[in-house]
Amino acid sequence: MGWLAAGVDYEVSLDEGKIVARNRQGRVLRSLPKAVRDTEAVLGLRQLNEWLVRHETSCRQQVEQWLVRSLPVPTALIGEVWADQAWRAPLRDLVVVPVDEAGHWDTERAGLLRDADVDKGLGIVDLDGETGRLTTTQVVLPHPVRLPDLADLREFAADLGVRQGTLQLFREVWTRPDDEDTRRRELTRYAAARYKELRHVQARATAVGYRVQGGTATLKVWEDGVPVVASVWIGDGDPGWETETGPLCFTDPSGEAVGPADVGPVAWSEGMRMAAALHAGRVVDEDGEPK
Repeated sequence: MGWLAAGVDYEVSLDEGKIVARNRQGRVLRSLPKAVRDTEAVLGLRQLNEWLVRHETSCRQQVEQWLVRSLPVPTALIGEVWADQAWRAPLRDLVVVPVDEAGHWDTERAGLLRDADVDKGLGIVDLDGETGRLTTTQVVLPHPVRLPDLADLREFAADLGVRQGTLQLFREVWTRPDDEDTRRRELTRYAAARYKELRHVQARATAVGYRVQGGTATLKVWEDGVPVVASVWIGDGDPGWETETGPLCFTDPSGEAVGPADVGPVAWSEGMRMAAALHAGRVVDEDGEPK
């Protein structure tokens, strides 16, 4: 952005989230002079930066929500927001799949999102490396567990050196087993992760994006518009107490248990991802073995 006058001798600007100053000679200073720290220009830039941070966070969270829910998104909406870097960064290079008027996905025409325009549609690179445009009214940003050609797409993205702003292709996925016994074993796969203090697992759960409430870490996933809650017991009581995590459970929003066979592929994968993330933070000894 441009430079704003801050007092008689300095100008200030916002550079990648940091307020910088320059003197009359145009030399950018290493630190913000005391004389300008409380000027209106600097206070205004601080407020602007705080808003930008909130805006970027909101955009990332919305794109993540579109991906996890795999719900149709209007093509025109992506075109409208594309000019904003806060939107473009989490959207660029995501796999997009066109949706027809009946709501069916056309995965044969999937591609990496490279450009968006309200009038021209979405510019993509397909699996053959060809550029093209999607002009359907809606597209989906599929959760990777719902992509039939995930391995091919991952290889293609790696060859192109793609780095997605929203974790999609290289997101960890867990496929729900076909038989009941294996499903029930999988639910306990990441249980019994020990933490020296309850506050440690609470902090880890919050840091990786999960809600902590009533002794559990939880995640709500909408599968085809139906909400399912994945939860892992992490303990309650004194934050300094030692604790151990429990198995992964699934319920509906009212708290009624949902059987493993009735859990959809996205909810299963995201629930297992949460359990694995909590398990990864457990106490281990010097040899890497759990204590």
